[in-house]
Amino acid sequence: MNEPAERLQQVRERIRRAALGAGRDPGTIGLVAVGKTRPATALAALAAAGQRRFGENYLQEALEKVEALTAPGLEWHFIGPVQSNKTRPVATRFHWLHSLDRLRIARRLSEQRPPELEPLQVCIQVNISGEATKAGVALAELPALAREVAALPRLRLRGLMALPAPEPDPRRQREPFARLREALEALNREGFDLDTLSMGTSSDLEAAIAEGATLVRIGTALFGPR
Repeated sequence: MNEPAERLQQVRERIRRAALGAGRDPGTIGLVAVGKTRPATALAALAAAGQRRFGENYLQEALEKVEALTAPGLEWHFIGPVQSNKTRPVATRFHWLHSLDRLRIARRLSEQRPPELEPLQVCIQVNISGEATKAGVALAELPALAREVAALPRLRLRGLMALPAPEPDPRRQREPFARLREALEALNREGFDLDTLSMGTSSDLEAAIAEGATLVRIGTALFGPR
C-alpha cells in the first residue's frame, strides 16, 4: 500500500474508532480532505485511493485543482472565506460551501447558482469561540441568518460549521463542539431540517465526533505536515 492510501486508511480508522466509542454509526460521518497549499498531485493520489470529498480554502488554487482532477464522482467543498466579488466561481464550480456567514454573500450565491445544477449545499459558519480574528456569525445572530438563508431558492441550508480555538485538552475540546450541536438542535426545534455539523480537524476529530460531527475536515493527518 502506498503512503497516501496508508494515511487515508489510518484516518478512516480513527473515524471508525471515534464513532463506535460514541455509540455512532461510522457510516454517518463524512471525510473532507483539506488540500490547501497541497499540489494537485497529492489530491490525485488520495482520489486514486478512494477519497471523494475535497475541501479548499483559497479560491484560485481550488479552481486549478478542480480543473486538474478529472476522476469521476469527486465532490468539491469550499471552506474558506468568500469575497463578494468572487461568489460566482463558488456558485458554479463547487458542491458545498461550509463558510457562509453573511446574507449578502448568500443572496449572490443563490442568484449565481446555475439552474441546471442542484442547489448549492451550504453550512453557516459560527464563531463558536467568540474570537475577534475568526470569521463566522455570532450565536445570537444565527437564527435570523439561518431563516434568511433557508428561504433562498438556489441554496440548501444543511447545517453549521465551526473552527474552535485550539485546545490541547481532549475533554475541553468537546465544549465548543457541544455548543455548535446545541445550536443546530435549537434551530431544528424551530422547524429547520438541518443534518450537518462540519467540525473536527486532524487534532480534535475524536472530540468532534463525540459531539455529533457529520463532516470532519482533515488536512495534516492525510497529507503530512506542511
